[in-house]
Amino acid sequence: MAASKPMWKCGGCGRSFANRNQPHFCGRHTLREHLRGRTPELLKIFRAFVKMARGCGRVRILPEKTRIAFQERMSFAAVSFRRDGLNGHLVLASRVEHPHFVKIETISLRNHVHHFRLRSIDQLDSEFARLMREAYRVGRQLHLRTRTAGSAYS
Repeated sequence: MAASKPMWKCGGCGRSFANRNQPHFCGRHTLREHLRGRTPELLKIFRAFVKMARGCGRVRILPEKTRIAFQERMSFAAVSFRRDGLNGHLVLASRVEHPHFVKIETISLRNHVHHFRLRSIDQLDSEFARLMREAYRVGRQLHLRTRTAGSAYS
């Protein structure tokens, strides 16, 4: 099964990936860099997002140059700070039309990037938490183990 494969570690930056030679930009960035100078309201939204992600299970928080990724075996979410909120995405196994999402990109049959904008902590509601849990399953690659009835893929 896909989730039982050992993780591959980049020799350049030390980041672990579910797939060997995963394309990425090596770099060493800190969470402090991303948090520096942010308003109390933005920090409150970010901390609530982190708490929600961690509520799903084990999560690696990976500060990158332009975003902060959230990873289990693979990245399932990411956020970046903007002046008026957080922009980010959740990776889901299927397309989910929902007011939380401003854009959806289909990467493959079982990987759909759902973009969102968080301008208030109130947007991190129970429905967003449910979608985060679904994204976390993708991060664990559990969506690769199951077959949805009537699906075109195995």
